[in-house]
Amino acid sequence: MCRLFGLTSAPRRTRATFWLLEAPDSLSAQSHREPDGTGLGYFAADGTPEVHKAPIAAYEDRAFAEEAREVESATFLAHIRYASTGGLDMRNTHPFEQRGRLFAHNGVIEGLDLLDRHLGEDRALVHGDTDSERFFALVTRETEANGGDVSAGLVTAARWVAENLPLFALNVILVTADELWALRYPDTHELYVLERPAGGHHGSRHLDHTGRHGRLRVHSAALAELSSVVVASEPMNESAHWRPLAPGELLRVGRDLGVTSRIALPDPPAHPLTLAELRPDAAASQRPS
Repeated sequence: MCRLFGLTSAPRRTRATFWLLEAPDSLSAQSHREPDGTGLGYFAADGTPEVHKAPIAAYEDRAFAEEAREVESATFLAHIRYASTGGLDMRNTHPFEQRGRLFAHNGVIEGLDLLDRHLGEDRALVHGDTDSERFFALVTRETEANGGDVSAGLVTAARWVAENLPLFALNVILVTADELWALRYPDTHELYVLERPAGGHHGSRHLDHTGRHGRLRVHSAALAELSSVVVASEPMNESAHWRPLAPGELLRVGRDLGVTSRIALPDPPAHPLTLAELRPDAAASQRPS
């Protein structure tokens, strides 16, 4: 199953080190499917989006993914990909960038021919083959149709997909240079949020988060003194303050770390897919890893 990780300390910029894929260190880690791609997105001081990503199709790609990357930004977005749609190419690796926003997705959307027709000329925003990038293009179009309101764009796009396309899961994180959005829909996969005070809930601690099986590690000494909000596919430390998003919940973290949320999609998909109905490669990508 793809891993999502988003972090914001806005308006303050934070220096953090990411290991997108740590070297295997146990037989249990080796027993799980290997990822198909890794990516890290963040923003330069002038707001320009920066993305470091690579498919894992060869030894040198894995070596790239295992390198420590120390970067500075107010918002960060990391993704570990298990391919469901599209080959092991750079253009199919998350996160994706459109109009100064970064986006990553965990799940499966089918009926892509219909989605392409619905996108029309906005299909030109899509450079790869994935359902994820197509959905992002729809979000981008609907955001602009709503005067730049990302929340409205996300909800409008997700409702159209939920009403018209076969859908297994649509968990997403979207970030700008100073804001973060997350959507969990429906109840297929979990997504968690941690509102972390400076130093964590136990005092002056740095941030050191690690995913299961060495799939992602994030370290930031600066967050011993700065507050932050983290969204991830799984709780990444022992804190009891991780909260699961409810099915259909849209979360927004503003420029001042203010967190708002609402149930934006209260109804189940019109055409829900089960794991057994997915193509074998898509089904493999959605199982716990």
